[in-house]
Amino acid sequence: MIRGAYTVLLYLSLPLVLLRLLWRSLRAPGYRHRWLERLGIFTAPPSWGGLWIHAVSVGEVQAVVPLIHELLRRQPRLPITVTTTTPTGSARVREQLGDQVFHVYFPYDLPLPLTGFIRRVRPRMLLMVETEIWPNLLHMCRRVGIYTLLANARLSETSARRYARVAGFSRDTFAQIDCVAAQSDADAARFRTLGLPAGRVCVTGSIKFDLRIPASLEEQVEVLRRTWAGRPVWVAGSTHEGEDELTLFAHRRVLSRFPEALLILVPRHPERFERVAALVRREGLRLARRSRPEGYNAQVQVYVGDTMGELPMLLGSADVAFIGGSLVKTGGHNMLEAAARGVPTCFGPHVFNFAAVSQILIEAGAAVQVADASVLADQVITWLEDASRRAEVGERGRRVVERNRGALGRLLALIPPLSVQ
Repeated sequence: MIRGAYTVLLYLSLPLVLLRLLWRSLRAPGYRHRWLERLGIFTAPPSWGGLWIHAVSVGEVQAVVPLIHELLRRQPRLPITVTTTTPTGSARVREQLGDQVFHVYFPYDLPLPLTGFIRRVRPRMLLMVETEIWPNLLHMCRRVGIYTLLANARLSETSARRYARVAGFSRDTFAQIDCVAAQSDADAARFRTLGLPAGRVCVTGSIKFDLRIPASLEEQVEVLRRTWAGRPVWVAGSTHEGEDELTLFAHRRVLSRFPEALLILVPRHPERFERVAALVRREGLRLARRSRPEGYNAQVQVYVGDTMGELPMLLGSADVAFIGGSLVKTGGHNMLEAAARGVPTCFGPHVFNFAAVSQILIEAGAAVQVADASVLADQVITWLEDASRRAEVGERGRRVVERNRGALGRLLALIPPLSVQ
């Protein structure tokens, strides 16, 4: 009954959804391309069956790339279809996986688009990453016999309370999931509270701990470090609207103590690159851009990372890292890329998307949570003043990542062998 009402409302709102897609394309042109795919209309892949993986955007794609590589190592002919919601996620799939997988945009959670998608791809299993819980999708998969696995699953207290407000609808939706591989005991408990049978929930940990740093990245980092020529450098990675101003405020404080300091500012979304560069100019700070490396010199105060896929390299080249999406109420981003490189890391109060990971790092003394931009500036200055303290915190971060590896192997054990047509 409730799912029927949900479906009707979604159909009625579809024109607005498509208009929003067009509006978003004014800032991010990728949203106006291939939009029919979101309605389940596309050319079928050359090989059908196999595994369907849904990873919303860049972070989720990055998390499942090692999983996909291992699956293809075990079954080189396994058809894998990867869906994403954002153009940046799509670009990362193409960059990281090329033609090893078939990529298409995720269909809207409506019977007609879902039917079109499933008829074309005919997957045997759906692996959803982290928080992708769609009622019609799950019901359709159950009806046609597609096994569903929610991988690297997390559920915040806030989200759990929202689901609890529509307890019957939530219980019916969650009951359609065949297996949940939760990041933590707390996540697992919330899924069980919402009605998922205990036997379908297990704790695997976060696969984001299983990241590996390629040798080629080390070489690129060294080139950048030579470019910085010993300057104090801190990076603000994956910043969001409203957060860049706070970061630049903090950098002015850092400059008052270290006049030669450099801030590497990396906006999360490419459609904001130009606006952030313009903001730096309005603030009267000397600017260079990663896309135009010839503009860098020792007088530059802010270096905007306006290229895609280079954040790990920029993080590795810095003395201190701040992970964005956390001074504003976005929920934070992956702080393990910096920790794995031994870069002391801080983040703001809003890290509900990384609650378990952030807590592990804080308790190990491998990261610091800051309350606001002023405290951020103080923390950056403290670390830049003390190289031995930076090294100690960075080493703790490396050890945390090493200790918590293994989730990838536990997740792989939950994926049954899939026959190849």
